[in-house]
Amino acid sequence: MSFTGASDRSVPATKIEITVSCRNLLDLDTFSKSDPMVVLFTQTRASQEWREFGRTEVIDNTLNPDFLRKFVLDYFFEEKQNLRFDVYNVDSKTNISKPKDFFGKSDPFLVFYRSNEDGTFTICHKTEVVKNTLNPVWQPFTIPVRALCNGDYDRTVKIDVYDWDRDGSHDFIGEFTTSYRELTKAQSQFTVYEVLNPRKKCKKKKYVNSGTVTLLSFTVDSEFTFVDYIKGGTQLNFTVAIDFTASNGNPLQPTSLHYMSPYQLSAYAMALKAVGEIIQDYDSDKLFPAYGFGAKVPPEGRISHQFPLNNNSEDPNCEGIEGVLESYFQSLRTVQLYGPTYFAPVINQVARAAAKVSDGSQYYVLLIITDGVISDMTQTKEAIVSASSLPMSIIIVGVGPAMFEAMEELDGDDVRVSSRGRYAERDIVQFVPFRDYVDRSGNQVLSMARLAKDVLAEIPEQLLSYMRTHDIQPRPAPNATPSPTPMQP
Repeated sequence: MSFTGASDRSVPATKIEITVSCRNLLDLDTFSKSDPMVVLFTQTRASQEWREFGRTEVIDNTLNPDFLRKFVLDYFFEEKQNLRFDVYNVDSKTNISKPKDFFGKSDPFLVFYRSNEDGTFTICHKTEVVKNTLNPVWQPFTIPVRALCNGDYDRTVKIDVYDWDRDGSHDFIGEFTTSYRELTKAQSQFTVYEVLNPRKKCKKKKYVNSGTVTLLSFTVDSEFTFVDYIKGGTQLNFTVAIDFTASNGNPLQPTSLHYMSPYQLSAYAMALKAVGEIIQDYDSDKLFPAYGFGAKVPPEGRISHQFPLNNNSEDPNCEGIEGVLESYFQSLRTVQLYGPTYFAPVINQVARAAAKVSDGSQYYVLLIITDGVISDMTQTKEAIVSASSLPMSIIIVGVGPAMFEAMEELDGDDVRVSSRGRYAERDIVQFVPFRDYVDRSGNQVLSMARLAKDVLAEIPEQLLSYMRTHDIQPRPAPNATPSPTPMQP
């Protein structure tokens, strides 16, 4: 299977294109080879039910099918999307065949293939069929650059020409090759390619070609997507900051927002787990700095607004989200909830780390989980305005029944956050109240899925806005040279 990212301005998601090929399938037919078809099923975290998304075409008599029909799905960074591919052998009771173009006309179509490093080819596009003609003109079409050549300008692109048949046994007319670089050179002039059939060339001494294909127009439009940066190696560095102020209530009491029930997770733990389990897959080392704020910490009992949950000031990293949860539970047993509620210290802490990396290889996401009214609004606004020029986003999840007007102001969706007459360079804050996502039936998995979907929905666009503002292009994928994506010929 191959995956290609492309964007669609009308849909707030990246498109993932999946091409399906199978090798060495079981032969289930008695007098011929199997007739395979693949059905794609999808399953989201919010629903355990598998639903059919689409089907490939049926390819007759083969155990090694390369399906032309692709699956194009919306890719949501903020959701865990499970896919299942089922392979079927389709038996047909009728055998419909098309007469072989007795009067010299054909029903031609083109199939584009990208060459792979191992010498194989992957289908990247198929044109429409133009019926009953020897002089077809195909409609303009779009192929993402990464689908066409995987970022390698000189990679061979093979185009096969077929005569369509109703039963699927399309007649091979011939082929020709080109490359992305060659296509870009030819965009200002008509370029003619000879269509050659290797078998006919070997058999007939006077064979010239099986026709020609003329390139009428070719244009390139560069538009990078979130997936392009992730494929190019951009890492998301996830940091957690948890509110340990006294307004949360005594953790030993069931009324506390931090209460560690043996039967269910607290709102804090649910928010941390929901967001963390999605974002951890975009950080290769799975080491996450985790802090608490608003508590008196041992042994001196000093008030701290950025103490490491693992009690290691030299290395605040926790291993995976489970490690963060473990350190969080341990801190609840050792620190004294106090106050006030300060955001600025931990925002500035992450901002200092983000300021050290400006090449697009790292992007920082700070998750703040809090229950109450912020006590350092002026300083927090200043910290956000300063951080808005850095590769950084801030997610704030409000838990409990408090009113969160100040958090809505920090969100900046309607009015950009400002401080001392200076406005944030871009919107980097997303706030959501946890209570809006609690499932009434008590289904915690559903609650976490809903929360993660909304709080992470803005991260891809925030990352892209930083990259665009600083004119940073994605790094090329492994074994490829830099290129724009997608292409629009």
